Amino acid sequence: MMRSLKIMTWLLLIIIGFEKTTASDEESMRSAEQVEKSSSFNYSLQVFKSPTCGCCQRWIDHINEGNIATTITNTEKMSKIKSENKILTHYQSCHTAISLEGFVFEGHIPATTIRRFLDNPPNDAFGLAVTGMPIGSPGMEMGGRHDDYEVLLLKRDGSSAVYEKIIGHTH
Repeated sequence: MMRSLKIMTWLLLIIIGFEKTTASDEESMRSAEQVEKSSSFNYSLQVFKSPTCGCCQRWIDHINEGNIATTITNTEKMSKIKSENKILTHYQSCHTAISLEGFVFEGHIPATTIRRFLDNPPNDAFGLAVTGMPIGSPGMEMGGRHDDYEVLLLKRDGSSAVYEKIIGHTH
């Protein structure tokens, strides 16, 4: 029931627009093209990001290349989005994505990791997070530099656990 309510709320927000969000004509056109291509995609994410964030767009490109469709919403209200989706401060990054099923994906998570999670979501989880902006993560590529990092499983009780360790160039 809760998942159905989240999906209905998400769809309603898309239809009426989320507060005073803005999207450039180019991004709106790109989103429309991605939706047309989404028939071959198994998953779809609503991505909330700051209008000025370049690494977020590079992450979105990575996600689309990983056969996950995206709809982009530029907003100056990222703190509100994160708060409404129960993303605690110490799990936050620059962008937040929400699946049709209501799962939250915070930060620079590899597309393969998101697909694996959505294929078999743990019962006690509401999403995944990569805190901060690790160098070498999707959208944060910097030549041959790469930080090892963890993808955290966000649990409904507010705790987290390591879902996956990213070591080297594995995305």
